Amino acid sequence: MKLSLLVCRFDNAKDYSGGKRFRFAVVDLDKSKSYPSNFVCNLPMQISGKGKTQCSFLQVFGGKSLEQARALLTGALETEDDFEVKAEITRRLSLLEPKPISQVKCGVCGKLFQPRRGKRFKQKFCQECVKKKFGSRE
Repeated sequence: MKLSLLVCRFDNAKDYSGGKRFRFAVVDLDKSKSYPSNFVCNLPMQISGKGKTQCSFLQVFGGKSLEQARALLTGALETEDDFEVKAEITRRLSLLEPKPISQVKCGVCGKLFQPRRGKRFKQKFCQECVKKKFGSRE
């Protein structure tokens, strides 16, 4: 299966804003040379198995969907000439990258730690320093 990415641009649509002006269609060049007959699926913005229903891209490519999406986007980035389309491709490539784990430096000992989520205020001390300073408060 020889896959390629087809970029569709919606310039005069009222509802499309920012990155929603572009649609990326995955096509199989072995099936046919013209668009509707070689359509496989749409490329989603973010690829995750979370949610009630999986997108068609995940259903088609399964466990290798993330690598396939990266390969398609990098291939399209090399061949594309339009500046706006290149910017959208690089934006989508950055969405596929995993987010780094946020770490904070402890105000007392200087050790890096991962703060707890859902706190209202910034966490400035690691758990060991909190236990030393304030005792066990769980």
